[in-house]
Amino acid sequence: MERQRVMERGEKAGVSSSSNGGGEVDVVVEMMDVIEAVGLYVGYRRTQRKECLNFVRRLKLLLPLLEEIKEIGNYKLVSSEGLKTSLDNLKKALLGAKKLLKKCSCGSKIYLAMESEAVMSSFHAVYEKLNQALDDLPYDELGISVEVKEQVELTRMQLKRAKKRSDTQDIELAMDMMVVFSKRDDRNADSAILERLAIKLELHAIPDLKAEEIAVRKLVKERGVQNAESIQQINDLLGKFKQIAGVDETIVLDGPFSSKSLQRCRSLLIPHEFLCPITLEIMVDPVIVATGQTYERESIQKWLNSNHRTCPKTGQTLGHLSLASNFALRNLIQEWCEKNHYELPKKDACLGSDGVSAELKEEISSLVQNLSSCEFEVRREAIKKIRMLAKENPDNRILIASYGGIPPLVQLLSYQDPNIQEHTVTALLNLSIDETNKILVAREGAIPAIVEILQHGTNEARENSAAALFSLSMLDENKVLIGASNGIRPLVHLLQYGTIRGKKDAATALFNLSFNQTNKSRAIKAGIIPALLHLLEEKNLGMIDEALSIFLLLASHPQGRNEIGKLSFIKTLVEIIRNGTPKNKECALSVLLQLGLHNSSIILAALQYGVYEHLVELTKSGTNRAQRKANSILQHMSKYGHIP
Repeated sequence: MERQRVMERGEKAGVSSSSNGGGEVDVVVEMMDVIEAVGLYVGYRRTQRKECLNFVRRLKLLLPLLEEIKEIGNYKLVSSEGLKTSLDNLKKALLGAKKLLKKCSCGSKIYLAMESEAVMSSFHAVYEKLNQALDDLPYDELGISVEVKEQVELTRMQLKRAKKRSDTQDIELAMDMMVVFSKRDDRNADSAILERLAIKLELHAIPDLKAEEIAVRKLVKERGVQNAESIQQINDLLGKFKQIAGVDETIVLDGPFSSKSLQRCRSLLIPHEFLCPITLEIMVDPVIVATGQTYERESIQKWLNSNHRTCPKTGQTLGHLSLASNFALRNLIQEWCEKNHYELPKKDACLGSDGVSAELKEEISSLVQNLSSCEFEVRREAIKKIRMLAKENPDNRILIASYGGIPPLVQLLSYQDPNIQEHTVTALLNLSIDETNKILVAREGAIPAIVEILQHGTNEARENSAAALFSLSMLDENKVLIGASNGIRPLVHLLQYGTIRGKKDAATALFNLSFNQTNKSRAIKAGIIPALLHLLEEKNLGMIDEALSIFLLLASHPQGRNEIGKLSFIKTLVEIIRNGTPKNKECALSVLLQLGLHNSSIILAALQYGVYEHLVELTKSGTNRAQRKANSILQHMSKYGHIP
């Protein structure tokens, strides 16, 4: 209750109090309420969580200052018009901070991830306003104590440092989003990215997905028909996250607004307590889990089979995984159906208690045994069939692994037949989409064998080996293992000489692996920079964004900066800034800024190639991200006196 009162006071703090007769003391109280209110915000989105928590901590340091101003009394405050203006400016800055923090607390997680750079710019703008407002306060006139003045100065120093800090921790997330939203061939490796994104954005549990849908609806109402393409992308990605979580819903845009359309519209007429919280369909075989919640047996079993160990509705960790039939509810559902002439969906009699048919289990068990057959043709057919089953759905991947399919597949990677190797590495690629299987595949020693196929296999086997290494490299320990197994050099070779599909798979894998500092050095020694330069020159390949994203990672490595910072590359960057697509320009500006921050001579070289006029133009007509990057480069130029 106390928390609610504080939150309500904080929400009302934006209302002017001049009509209350309270004067500036009321303004001070309102500011204190705002700080108390933001201190109660919870659930900051992962992409901004660290920034938000640090900011709230800094805001709380201002409470002693406001307490001392409040104690001075109204009679002294009204005597200074300058003080009134200073307090008004401080209040505006705090309200701006509150609005931003609230957005990061309950806004759309997908939107905040997509616009993470814009949100960071908003933080920097708020820091600037708050710093200026604190600087304008007449501390001596107010008689502020030395201790409080020192605390305020500490806060201001922290805000200045936070504004200068270069934010690079979301590059991997941005690359994942770029791959998911790209129009290139949609293969299973992309499903692995989706699963990683769902985990990173904390959108893999049912309550989180429902909250995200509400946040997206609110976002659309606020923005109307603006950014229709971005809204559609958010809806599409949310729909994919729901599929991963087992929620059988499709998301569609209804005019300028976002709404969901359930596949079974009749379920809207059914009593809510009869619907499974996962599928929102009437339950045929309701069961109770450890938290006391009831679900359709098939749906909750799929949830558990996907290695979830929480209750989808409450988010609580399940004390055990046993399912108890809810006979009382099943009887009520049957009575309601008879009374309303509603026919329950027919349950497949062949399905086991875990929602998987006995026939499929028997087939997978037999296929796994056939992997060790002495007959070549039997082995080959078993691998091909497992490859297809693993591609079809998450349940099959789990079943194949649970029946012991991974160890014999790993052994078959070394089988001296190109066709067998191709099917085997592709089967392991499909199996590795499952997070647990990534660990199992690496633990069985598959990575060195996959690297061997990457070097000597057929074209398709090499491409799928690169995709498999990308999937496995989502685990940090596997990044290290792939680098130590000499996997970087053949990936660079594929990037340089492979088919277009091979180049794309190699680029995605190398991007992921380059988050490891040692792998950056390995990639540079293997000749990745000339290979990336070739991708920039061959515009018909459509891989400029991928190449520049890897360049951005390499630019954080001293050896990489030395290799990249050649005049020919700077000239190429300037050409992309001048003639590239909007996305190309954003990426090229990011690389130029990263290089320029470490070496001002690079900025001078870019000026010689005529970048200045294009930067000025982009500050006016570029995308939001391009405008921010162009302004940052111009500010850097001004700092060193490089502005023409």
